[in-house]
Amino acid sequence: MGWKGRLACIGLLLLSTSGCSYLFYPHAKEFTAKAKGTTGVETLINLTTMAEATAQKAKGGKGVDQPFDDLHNQFHAIDDNVCSVDKSTREHPAYALAVTHNKELVTIFKRLWKFKDDQPQRDQHLDLFVSELQEMRQTLQSLR
Repeated sequence: MGWKGRLACIGLLLLSTSGCSYLFYPHAKEFTAKAKGTTGVETLINLTTMAEATAQKAKGGKGVDQPFDDLHNQFHAIDDNVCSVDKSTREHPAYALAVTHNKELVTIFKRLWKFKDDQPQRDQHLDLFVSELQEMRQTLQSLR
C-alpha cells in the first residue's frame, strides 16, 4: 500500500471514531468535564451557560483571541454532547428541537468564524450566537 492509501486509511479511521472533535479540539473535552452534570441534558445546559458567558467576553475582540478560542472549543463540546443524551430523552419532540438549535449554532459559528477579524460583524454574530444558545438552553430545560 502506497502513502496515499495509508493516508486514506488513517483519514477514514479518524472520521469513523466517535468524539472526533476531541482530536482536533482537545480543550472541548476539558470544557465538557467542567460542565459535567448528572445527565447529558444537564451537561448541555451547563455548556450553553458557559458558552454564553464566553461569547460575551469575546465581544469587542479580533481574531482568535483567548475568549474566541474558548468559545470555539465550547461550541465543539456542545456539538459533541448533543448526541450523548440518553435514548429516552432523544425520543421527546423537544430533543428534536434542541438538535435543530444545534444545527443553527453550527451555521452561525461558521459565519462567526468568517467574520472573526471584522468588527462590527463579529459582535453581531456573537449576539446571534448568544440568542441561539439561550433558545437551545430553554428547549433543553424543558427536557429535565
